[in-house]
Amino acid sequence: LPAFYPNTFIIKVSNLPFRLLKLKEMFVSKFGSVPKFYVRAPGRVNLIGEHIDYCGYAVLPMAIEQDILIAVEPVKTQVVHLANTNPSYQDFIISANNIDINKTKPLWHNYFLCGLKGIQEHFGLNNPTGMNCLLDGTIPPSSGLSSSSALVCCAGLVTLRANGKTLSKVELAEICTKSEHYIGTEGGGMDQSISFLAEEGTAKLIEFSPLRATDVRLPSGAAFVIANSCVEMNKAATSHYNIRVVECRLATKLLSKSKGLDWKKMLKLQDVQVRLGVSLEEMLTIVEEVFHPEPYSTEEICKCLGISLEELRTQILSQNTQDVSTFKLYQRAKHVYSEAARVLEFKKICSEAPANAIQLLGDLMNQSYISCKEMYECSCPELDRLVDICLQFGAIGSRLTGAGWGGCTVSMVPTDKLNNFLKNVEKAYYQPNVQKLALENNSLFATKPGRGALVFVEA
Repeated sequence: LPAFYPNTFIIKVSNLPFRLLKLKEMFVSKFGSVPKFYVRAPGRVNLIGEHIDYCGYAVLPMAIEQDILIAVEPVKTQVVHLANTNPSYQDFIISANNIDINKTKPLWHNYFLCGLKGIQEHFGLNNPTGMNCLLDGTIPPSSGLSSSSALVCCAGLVTLRANGKTLSKVELAEICTKSEHYIGTEGGGMDQSISFLAEEGTAKLIEFSPLRATDVRLPSGAAFVIANSCVEMNKAATSHYNIRVVECRLATKLLSKSKGLDWKKMLKLQDVQVRLGVSLEEMLTIVEEVFHPEPYSTEEICKCLGISLEELRTQILSQNTQDVSTFKLYQRAKHVYSEAARVLEFKKICSEAPANAIQLLGDLMNQSYISCKEMYECSCPELDRLVDICLQFGAIGSRLTGAGWGGCTVSMVPTDKLNNFLKNVEKAYYQPNVQKLALENNSLFATKPGRGALVFVEA
């Protein structure tokens, strides 16, 4: 193995695990040749810290067992051939020198192209290597468990390896965060960071600017259970997500203007706190002072900032929020600053491990859910019902995880109640609905902190 892989991406295996062996056989059947290496990138569950990474604040996710796995063969032609073990996803072929990503159609192959393009542009590759790739995924799509980001990360690592380049895990996470913006979603860096920086047995506090990850040991007396609402939400397919990003950006601008800061240079809500040198609690007080709870019209925002509607649209709004006429700045800022404080308190409790740690952590998760539902408005009726069911049957804390508007909940359940909890939630939420029953085997499971992205090569 190359000595310049200090981050232990590569694992040599003399006997391929069953899933890799099965993927190899399918690859040979598909392409008539043998893959040279395999890349894995995990999904993630965010325990607390929703919709605040793109505001500059720390989040607290962990990697899960479910992942994206790609078998790869570099080829001499500069053609990338993408195939999927799931017949629902059609093959895609493109010239490696002509990467065009369609933002209006967030199809599966476009997420691969994001990672591919990100690495190519970082290194300025004029003659990128072509590849045959066969993908297999076990992360439920559009479920809030980061299937799309895992694919971007997997593709980035695939392209890096195929072209004989090297980067640290932190560098890869930062590149993949930026490259996912090609699909039109203006997300933060949580998903990509945990996908690369995760370690087995520990959650991570992910901080930004600079990117760094700190181990967070979770309490031993509780399990974290993921439950899929079975409502799919692709955040690149709607404007819900980007509207929230823009609302936080606008809140940043107006807060900065009210405090005499250079608002044009202020991009994130954390920037305001840092420049003012105050606590998160003090920022919440400032939010109460500056903003009114009623939605802000584009006309009012333009008047506050002293700009034209055209300047607002071209300089601040995103491509898919051009026609939005009102923005809720008070509610979004209040959620972000309170959620950022909950993340830090969650980590503190895990570190200090008081006797009532599980109850304290559960309380924080419940507060996070209420804020996501009421202040950020990113829940939905199915998620609300699922949270209620989870709390009813023994969860100490339960909340939506991921972007919201569908997807999954994560619940903290005492380990001695886990089996009964799983049975009761299955019966109450999944069995009454035939569709949910069909999805049940992949929809409700306890999870532990897993490993980050890896490259497998046969010894």
